[in-house]
Amino acid sequence: MNKSKIFVSFDFDNDRVLKDFILGQAKLEDSPFEVVDHSLKEAAPERDWEKKARAAINRADIVLVMVGQKTHKAHGVLKEVAMAREAGVKIVQIIGYKSGEYTPVPDAGRLYAWNWNNLKKLLG
Repeated sequence: MNKSKIFVSFDFDNDRVLKDFILGQAKLEDSPFEVVDHSLKEAAPERDWEKKARAAINRADIVLVMVGQKTHKAHGVLKEVAMAREAGVKIVQIIGYKSGEYTPVPDAGRLYAWNWNNLKKLLG
């Protein structure tokens, strides 16, 4: 089975745990996707993070935006979404937590609940 290659975009400062959760789900036997890369720390010492993120997004079939309370304002996520749009890479937004109010990331499409059926349908 060919698995979709996923780039995971998330608010590095507030939602790193979401990346770990989706990495775990990607390892499940019936997972239709694999994580090929994920958000880089924007303020990292690497000045070329944008170049690296763009290259990783271009290798992906889908950019998965993991949405937390502040994701819609996260500078790095907004840039990654713009890069995906420029590259013509599909973007899917998933709410990362069970409760709370969540604002979709601008220009990243519809916001979906995080459940296994949605992941299999959207990322397969």
